Amino acid sequence: MKKVKLLIGFLCLFSGYVAAAPVSADKDVAQAVDHLTQAMLHKNIADLKALTAENLTYGHSSGKIQDKKDFIADIETGKSAFKTLEMQNQTITVSGDVALVRHHFSAQALKGTEVVPTEIENFQIWQKQKGHWLLVGRQAFKF
Repeated sequence: MKKVKLLIGFLCLFSGYVAAAPVSADKDVAQAVDHLTQAMLHKNIADLKALTAENLTYGHSSGKIQDKKDFIADIETGKSAFKTLEMQNQTITVSGDVALVRHHFSAQALKGTEVVPTEIENFQIWQKQKGHWLLVGRQAFKF
């Protein structure tokens, strides 16, 4: 009887661990998305470099595609700048070391002193590399 109780205890413990794993990954990815959003808003170049993969492909709703260097340079120089920026209605699907993120990108972008309302949809691909979630791909599109 003791063996049965011990076995049931281990099974419960293991099933709880397995069930909790995706929730933890979802939270980690959500946190990475939030850090990237804040880094873009506040021009935190060190965080932008830390949160993006070397092979990043960053697609804009206009069709323009950038690599990591160009994406970060636009933020650093103010070519891409924001008065406000938030991701809304976010969904995250994690499969192993890959996360698919969809959300509504709502911003007040800045073009010089002009404020430009920006409402687009985003699809992001994140990959866990060396224990950290990094953005490897992003495509924006108009809805």
